[in-house]
Amino acid sequence: MSGNVQLLNDTLAAARAEGRSALIAYLPAGFPTVDGGIEAVKAALDGGADVVEVGLPHSDPVLDGPVIQTADDIALRGGVKIADVMRTVREAYEATGKPILVMTYWNPIDRYGVERFTAELAEAGGAGCILPDLPVQESALWREHADKHGLATVFVVAPSSKDERLAEITAAGSGFVYAASLMGVTGTRETVSSQAEDLVRRTRATTDTPVCVGLGVSDAVQAAEVARFADGVIVGSAFVKRMLDAPDHAAGVEGVRALAADLAKGVRRQV
Repeated sequence: MSGNVQLLNDTLAAARAEGRSALIAYLPAGFPTVDGGIEAVKAALDGGADVVEVGLPHSDPVLDGPVIQTADDIALRGGVKIADVMRTVREAYEATGKPILVMTYWNPIDRYGVERFTAELAEAGGAGCILPDLPVQESALWREHADKHGLATVFVVAPSSKDERLAEITAAGSGFVYAASLMGVTGTRETVSSQAEDLVRRTRATTDTPVCVGLGVSDAVQAAEVARFADGVIVGSAFVKRMLDAPDHAAGVEGVRALAADLAKGVRRQV
């Protein structure tokens, strides 16, 4: 089975045709348990997310703030494995028919084997991978296998990226470009960085690939603000926080569903 890069492309194009941004949710696999994580991912999609990024928990998540680090710790203590990440992708895709990507640091893929990882992700119905710490100039092997298996390769750009570097990154990537709206780690913010709009403008000057903004969006008002200028709004920490703060798992899942519904109004600028 080949991966679902085309489904991802079609989903982003459909949102654009509706005159809105896509809503992209992030949740780590295995949090709070493998089954519980799958339930949460399905709830985000049922609530209104167009796409989900399933995080592969890592012991040293350098780009992630304390909320996602806490969730990763819980998942790792529970013994989450790459097989559980693939199962999460498969079950979420089969239940919803929506595009599911994996977000992961490079080291786990390198250890697992690029061919094995891409083949299994495609077989599970995955749409691609977001690789925040893989330098473009070292990505040829990954991209060869991702292309072979019909998977998108999403790279991250930051406000510090020079225009020449942006062009290099966007030429190598596919699916969408992940624009990190501020320097530093993930987490909810009181305001969305003004650097985000400038970064989207500069990135768009180099590519027709959709540009989606992440890092800092936590509510519908902020989602609407980012939706003015981005092709997609990526929300992670706010979803994870709903799970962490809930009195029990069922309430956490409902919190995720409710937040997705709220954010879905935001990307449609109905707030």
